[in-house]
Amino acid sequence: MRVLSVNLGSLLTSDHTSAPGGLTGIGKVPVPGPVRVAAPGPRGTGGSGLAGDAIGDLRHHGGDDQAVYAFAREDLDAWGRELGRELPSGAFGENLTTSGYDLNEALVGERWRIGDGALLEVSSVRVPCRTFAGHLDERGWVRRFTQAGRPGPYLRVIEEGEVRAGDTLDVVHRPDHKVTVSFMFRAMTTEQALLPELLAAGDALPESVRRKALDR
Repeated sequence: MRVLSVNLGSLLTSDHTSAPGGLTGIGKVPVPGPVRVAAPGPRGTGGSGLAGDAIGDLRHHGGDDQAVYAFAREDLDAWGRELGRELPSGAFGENLTTSGYDLNEALVGERWRIGDGALLEVSSVRVPCRTFAGHLDERGWVRRFTQAGRPGPYLRVIEEGEVRAGDTLDVVHRPDHKVTVSFMFRAMTTEQALLPELLAAGDALPESVRRKALDR
């Protein structure tokens, strides 16, 4: 299990975002690294957890519970076959493109050691938006991505450090519950009756998700 690439984005204008100035950092490309990873701070004030990575819409993206986004090369390749085009690393706006591990079966609260540096914790899931759809330029993309139910996880930074392409990804802690990334995604999108079951993840749940689960 390893990191194939570390991907950073610059701010570019887009017709598909409501962020101030129409700016988005979703277009991410691999960099040689190393890249410093640290907790960016609360949502709205903190951006990406990776140094040099830009986020355009701080109201809905970034902050401690969405500091790092990971997506598996295996899932990118599956989408590439379905869409009939090559999807380079970073194509889905992910910071870490990984190989050798089914990220969607990771548990909320699971912790990863990247190389001998950063310690990251699975915290939440990526919910598709119109910026993502516009970036890919695929008709019905939000619906298709949602129905697939394989969103990839957001991670929070527990211990800061450096990451680079080729680093190992070691799962150093798996909590004692069954709330996987894919289960959390279904609960937040297509099967909201499952929301209360997310509470089994305990303190690893982002506060915003906890409130939704309690309200349900």
